Amino acid sequence: MSTNPRLLLATEEIALSRTLSWVLKENRYDVVTATETPQLTERLEQEEYDLLVFDVALGEPASLALLEMVREHPDHRDTPLLVLADKGFTPEALEPFGLGEADLVQRPYRIRELLARMKAHLRVGRELNRARAEARSRSDLVAILKEVTTALEPEQIYQILVRRVAQGLRITRCSVVLAEDGATEGTVVAAFENPTLRELRVDLARYPEIREALRTGETVMVEDVQKDPLYEDVRHTWGAEIQQSLTRSVLALPFKLADQPAGVFFLRTTQDDPPLNRSDLAFAEQVIDAAMTALQKAYELRDKQGNTELRQLADSDPLTGIPNRRVFDVRIQDEIDRANRYDQVVTIVLIDIDDFKRINDTFGHQVGDTVLKGLAVLLKRELRTMDFLARIGGEEFVIILPETGGTGARLFADRMLRRIAQHNFGDASSQISVTASAGLATFPDERIVDRESLLKLADENLYRAKHAGRNRYRD
Repeated sequence: MSTNPRLLLATEEIALSRTLSWVLKENRYDVVTATETPQLTERLEQEEYDLLVFDVALGEPASLALLEMVREHPDHRDTPLLVLADKGFTPEALEPFGLGEADLVQRPYRIRELLARMKAHLRVGRELNRARAEARSRSDLVAILKEVTTALEPEQIYQILVRRVAQGLRITRCSVVLAEDGATEGTVVAAFENPTLRELRVDLARYPEIREALRTGETVMVEDVQKDPLYEDVRHTWGAEIQQSLTRSVLALPFKLADQPAGVFFLRTTQDDPPLNRSDLAFAEQVIDAAMTALQKAYELRDKQGNTELRQLADSDPLTGIPNRRVFDVRIQDEIDRANRYDQVVTIVLIDIDDFKRINDTFGHQVGDTVLKGLAVLLKRELRTMDFLARIGGEEFVIILPETGGTGARLFADRMLRRIAQHNFGDASSQISVTASAGLATFPDERIVDRESLLKLADENLYRAKHAGRNRYRD
């Protein structure tokens, strides 16, 4: 996209239009011309300009009527306007339009003077627009905060923010994705482009800008997704989708709740829009930072009312509802500490669905999600009160069996794998059968010094089970 100043030259003189257009283009201006009233009206409706140059000749009533139309046009009333006129034109005729001699250049035109006057108008116009934009930004921020503080539910605040930020920046895509650093999946809780969307699970492998923002805790701004090296590993997966979505630039702004990373505000523009810039970033950051206090209070109010949804969002796998990897890490450390303290044992069972990619490829990802949710329900039925189940990866689940050694764990794994193989994960009209493999690891063991080595041993045994033919366990 050109960064040259863009101006509209309106004159009925064809020769003047051609000559000035040539001179201005030689001096790095992008020039759009209009030589008759219908064309002028069309040009004003179609585009935005940095400067309007309007020829009124001797100031006949028809020319002044057009000048009034230009001056009162809602999209251009703040655009700098330079008037060209014949030598006999009376400058006082410009006063009703809020213009004066400083806005007038009369024939004969001296090119250097004309270019200098244009630069001066552009400079003044930029300063005026900057001041107005700052005032408008402050006004918008006050209005947004008034609306945010009247909302009691976090979901309402998220919806207000995506709507207000999208409208303020005139973009069509703005969403909130809840996720933590290192997560493979996120949950879209609000989207301006689809206000009815709720709790949509997304694969973060497709969104390197979100993962980078979560990893660093810093805003990620990309002006051109087609060229930025951040997308090198995923660009080949877009196919026709990128042509349909036509994403051009993105902003990923991470935010925290209770001093913990909670998610990302995700802004995108299309190929038809100007790329997002530093000014857009500043506006979005202002809005989001100012709203965080209200959002935190909304969650606190919900907690006080006995609703623990914020904690569940942080601790639960969004698809199955069971605990996630972060909660598992805390729980297994507690169990190891307890086993050490009281001279007890603890076993973990790492479970992975066999050939899960085939299920997704054959039946679709929606059926794959149904299988994962069904497996979570099935596994929970097999647990004792003291046992613990979590989902720690795409199709990987882990079960903690406190006070259970190798013999008890093997009996449990054998029974569990038979239950899975015998279960119909489809419905009455569609039989979907799956198998799973498991790797067991028991603490204490000379190979285990901490929770990472415990999980690593279980993972190695899971690999052995897969290599031995699947639908079995190894310890």
